Amino acid sequence: QYHMRWFESHLPVDQSVTIRAHGMGLLGLSIAGPKSRELLSRLTDDDVSQGGFKFLDFKRLDLGMIPVLAGRVTFTGDLGYEFWVKPEFHARLWDDILEKGAEFGIQPFGSRAMRSLSLEKSFGSWATEYRPIYGPYAARLDRFVNLKKDAFIGREAAINEQDQGPAKTLVTFTVDVNQCDVMGNEPIYKEGEIVGYVTSGMYAHYVDQSVALGYVPSHLASELSPGGFQIEIFGEMRPATIAPEPLFDPTASRMRD
Repeated sequence: QYHMRWFESHLPVDQSVTIRAHGMGLLGLSIAGPKSRELLSRLTDDDVSQGGFKFLDFKRLDLGMIPVLAGRVTFTGDLGYEFWVKPEFHARLWDDILEKGAEFGIQPFGSRAMRSLSLEKSFGSWATEYRPIYGPYAARLDRFVNLKKDAFIGREAAINEQDQGPAKTLVTFTVDVNQCDVMGNEPIYKEGEIVGYVTSGMYAHYVDQSVALGYVPSHLASELSPGGFQIEIFGEMRPATIAPEPLFDPTASRMRD
């Protein structure tokens, strides 16, 4: 709804552009993992090789008899794909994926597992890390902003943030926990003073560490001062350290190759 209000408020008055929300007209499924490309090749005769289906590409595929809009994107940080289909095909696609994926030992995973995996890549999410109150430089999303483009909504604000530098910066912490992980909104301390708040976090099972994301003053977000932080979890102060790079596949080669 937030996005639709924004888009609708900026439609041209001459009606040269229209917008339609598909809503529940499309349902999604995702496959992810090092064998996901091989699995996808079992589901379609289309070219899904590395060269034929590149990272961040979207294309229409026929998975068996099912037409899908497929994207080579993943929130897990590993090689993966998203599929968008009409509701009447959703259950059949699920069954086909499980059947073809049996030889790879495929297992279903849900939103909490996906969020745990995404934290290991320092991926934020909408409404927690990515909110209108944070600019692209604070959220470390500036690589997606092309300031060389002609006028666009938000360009001046982005230029100001680039020139002045963000007041706060999103960082990833590993936390020395005692049975309890963060849930969100826990205060972050540095030398006894609150310097920020956790936006989200949970246990990251692949790297076997408790992880938290949060915004801290930019001068504290440097790799030169990763330690000395504490996060209060259920009234207990727990040591936290800034992770200078993603905990899983820091070069992003598994996701991109």
